[in-house]
Amino acid sequence: MSQNPFETFYNLNDIMEGLDIERALSIYRVIDTDGRVVADKEPDLPRELLLNMYIYMIRTRILDGWLLKLQRMGKVALHAPNIGEEAVSVGSALSLSKEDWVFPYYRNIGVFIARGVSEEEIIDRNMANIDDPFKGKEFTILGSKRHRIGPVTVPVGNQIPHAVGFALGARIAGENIVVMTIFGDGATSRGGFHAGLNFAGIHRLPVVFVIENNQWAISVPVKKQTGSPTFAIKGVAYNIPGIRIDGNDVIAVYITAKEAVDRAREGKGPTLIEAVTYRMGPHTTADDPSRYRPPEEVKRIERYDPIQRFRRYLIDRGYISEKEDKEIYEEWSRKIEDIVRKCLSKPQLPEEVIFDDVYSKRFWNLEEQVSEFRESLEIMKKLGVRVE
Repeated sequence: MSQNPFETFYNLNDIMEGLDIERALSIYRVIDTDGRVVADKEPDLPRELLLNMYIYMIRTRILDGWLLKLQRMGKVALHAPNIGEEAVSVGSALSLSKEDWVFPYYRNIGVFIARGVSEEEIIDRNMANIDDPFKGKEFTILGSKRHRIGPVTVPVGNQIPHAVGFALGARIAGENIVVMTIFGDGATSRGGFHAGLNFAGIHRLPVVFVIENNQWAISVPVKKQTGSPTFAIKGVAYNIPGIRIDGNDVIAVYITAKEAVDRAREGKGPTLIEAVTYRMGPHTTADDPSRYRPPEEVKRIERYDPIQRFRRYLIDRGYISEKEDKEIYEEWSRKIEDIVRKCLSKPQLPEEVIFDDVYSKRFWNLEEQVSEFRESLEIMKKLGVRVE
């Protein structure tokens, strides 16, 4: 007879099966800051995949720089810089199949690039010009049904329960897909994080949770964000394996995410990945990080740059030469600059676009509002007031 009368309800041996606590407390990396392999075994990845990783990261950084410039020029309302965090977005996204879905957050341009969204569409959305797929609606949000990317939400962590619910719906519909969601360390303090992990853990849903731990939730440092030794260890409470990795090592990100995706697809349930990185820029263009962190801290982190680290690895392994590396950067710098010029030349959305998509058609009360709006515009124009 069992010594524990409650064992039939809650068997700790079953709960703890597959949970490797060491992986949640240590940190996994493949290459160091000099691009040298430090893992016990170097992953055997195809050259094409490695080059795509590198190019996607470069495209992300160049586009990120342009969005920052466009915001300073008054062409973009707000931007959350991605610099230094490209490896998390690109490595995670590339682990998914085309049929899978991903629910990223507002610092994941690399997810869009790696999933096939063009720079032009991203800039159109941010500039809210005539080709903006969202027609100026919402704010700094982009999603793509065609590329299976859930809309990015501004409220922190909202995408977590969305992803879990989507995974449950897919299971009910009989679709063998994996759903990934990426979010910052600050989101782990929100209720949606705990509700999402709890539900996914209970139902063993095919979800991969990626914490992009960039050390700062706006001005709140990690040490004030959690009392846990790592974020990855939080998965244990929900019977979800937690894995902590070097988020500036794109190979480590890809390998770990691919393992989690394969595990989920095989019906083995969710995984929680903590990708340790650093937010080198401000939280958004409305933030001044010098008020809460010293500049020398950021300077010290520059040597961990994920792109430079990966570049050294590729050159050292003979996958590209110094000359080819320079050509790749110059080529995409030209291409993206041309796209920016094209987007800047596009006309703005018509003023009346704010009345589109409110209802399936314009009812009488909405038509009245349109008429009043037109009259107001005419008056403003007669007064010489510029309408934008």
